[in-house]
Amino acid sequence: MAEREFPHFTLRSGATREGSRFTALLSSHPAGGGYPTYFAVYENRSFRDEASAAAAAEKALGLVMGVEDDGAPVFAEGETGFDDEPASEAG
Repeated sequence: MAEREFPHFTLRSGATREGSRFTALLSSHPAGGGYPTYFAVYENRSFRDEASAAAAAEKALGLVMGVEDDGAPVFAEGETGFDDEPASEAG
């Protein structure tokens, strides 16, 4: 689990089990106390093991540019976090 500090929030990476697969997530913890909010990342993919999901979440945490007023992570426009080649458009 990795974490980064932002104004008014600390974001932490993690993974959680969903059935037989794992999901990568970021949790947003208010600096003044209170309950964290959880955000699934890479929702279009699931992971066979917890370590892979945790590594993906840590990568996503590194791509966060800032935090919204409600603690939601902000990513660059079009950022997927995956090293996939963009699909070419058919003409």
